[in-house]
Amino acid sequence: MILNSTKPDKRRAYDLFKQAAELKHLEAGKIVGQAYFFGDIFAQNLTASRIWFEKLAKERGSPFAQMHLGLMYAAGLGVVPNLAKAIVYYTFAALGGDTWAQMIMGYRHWAGLGLVQNCESALTYYRKVAKRVEEELSTSGGSVIQRIRLYDELENIGASTGILDDDLIQYYQFLADKGDVQAQVGLGQLHYQGGRGVEQDHARALNYFMQAADAGNANAMAFLGKMYLEGGSVVKQNNETALKYFTMAAEKNNPVGQSGLGLMHLHGKGVPKDYNKAFKYFSLAANQGWVDGQLQLGNMYYSGLGIQRDYKMAIKYYTMASQSGHVLAFYSLAQMHATGTGTVRSCTTAVELFKNVAERGRWGENLMQAYGDYKEGRINEALVKYILLAELGYEVAQSNAAFLLDRADVDIIPKNETYYRALMYWSRAAGQGYSVARVKVGDYHYYGYGTEVDYEMAANQYRMASEQQHNAQAMFNLGYMHEQGLGMKRDIHLAKRYYDMAAETSSDAQVPVALALAKLGFVYSLQNIQELNFDALLPNVNLNKTLGPDWDLYVMTTLAMLLGIVVYFRRVPQG
Repeated sequence: MILNSTKPDKRRAYDLFKQAAELKHLEAGKIVGQAYFFGDIFAQNLTASRIWFEKLAKERGSPFAQMHLGLMYAAGLGVVPNLAKAIVYYTFAALGGDTWAQMIMGYRHWAGLGLVQNCESALTYYRKVAKRVEEELSTSGGSVIQRIRLYDELENIGASTGILDDDLIQYYQFLADKGDVQAQVGLGQLHYQGGRGVEQDHARALNYFMQAADAGNANAMAFLGKMYLEGGSVVKQNNETALKYFTMAAEKNNPVGQSGLGLMHLHGKGVPKDYNKAFKYFSLAANQGWVDGQLQLGNMYYSGLGIQRDYKMAIKYYTMASQSGHVLAFYSLAQMHATGTGTVRSCTTAVELFKNVAERGRWGENLMQAYGDYKEGRINEALVKYILLAELGYEVAQSNAAFLLDRADVDIIPKNETYYRALMYWSRAAGQGYSVARVKVGDYHYYGYGTEVDYEMAANQYRMASEQQHNAQAMFNLGYMHEQGLGMKRDIHLAKRYYDMAAETSSDAQVPVALALAKLGFVYSLQNIQELNFDALLPNVNLNKTLGPDWDLYVMTTLAMLLGIVVYFRRVPQG
């Protein structure tokens, strides 16, 4: 009651939870143990959390506590790492029905981490988790899970993080208050679905949609129809009101309104059940690209509702909806691939699709909580959340955990283990297709961070990032390794080829490539002169002996300085 009050006092509420936990209240014990584990409300204390979890596991057989103990032993959080113990705890927790443990076991079987790689076992676990997500989601597709990579944000790679700045939100609110209909609809959808750093707030969404609908906006009318059809704490479920708004929107040829009318006729809500009308409205919406219309057409073809059952058509519309990111479409496609319905059975495809669904569960909200901790400087707390999500199989959490460990900003992990553990998480993220992680794994083997120096392994990692993901940094690194003969045969021509590829792939690589090519040209010219045997003019020079092993860095620095001088004088106004 204190937590749900208008002005919650979280500290007082958690003190009461702790008192209840000491009286052996199961749910209170889970809350207290997790609060110590994540450092939320109580100061982070991994030892205290372990004590609570061990107590719950031994005395109450709590799968929740078993899962957390497995996590602590797997990641070495507050205990000495012990993978065997971790697997035992995970197994018992998964058998006990803990969703996170099932997801962890699914990922470990899928990736072969501590367990024999087994697609069918992974499918069994992921299907259970995905089923729970599917049951909890409405047809709206659930809230948006924001995935922010800390490395990309630091290096300013690609587009923005997608998080809306407070000033920008306030600007949109200003426009909405002034009567800007598009701003009202945009804010309404943002608060209705959540995401981009904004929490779901259906009360505010309703307010904005009402204002825009009064101004005649069809989208706002359609979303009001969705809110009344679904019902909730803000508006009571009302078929009559939903039908009114959907009809108003559909008359303006709005696909959201058309899809809403289709749903009402499909299920007979407020109108007689009529599959023909449902099919008609879903088709109109789908033809305009509306994802819910595509999903429902897939459902009708799959079940043969009012039309002849056609699995091929079902797959077609499910695929269209999945391309727009609809979670329920992923789930339906996964089921079809898992059972071989309308397509050749594929365990691998089914697992990948079920994994996608599982990662859309509400636990994905921990990604934003971890990011919030990171921005507030609570690095240890952020790391623990990222490690949890990394165990669940989230690639972005694996790369973020590696990023934090790489920078050695944490003190809950021994300093002599940070590189080793970072390499482990970079490797897992690389295995899921993140090219930066693949380059990082190469770097770790090149420099001997957390492992032995291994130029051949480094080159292999760079080659994979270059060939599979067209990563410019990997191409540049391969060029340098061919130039120096590190882990592969020395080949100046191949070095130039990789340097050129890097420059063509990324504009950011053009300046370092220009410097590298200039240095390469200098070395190549020097070799040609020496091969002509002009001993009288130029004795044979060993640059490594003359300038030291880092002579190439001196040349690069000199060339960079010359380039800077040229650029400076070209920018200075003449006369």
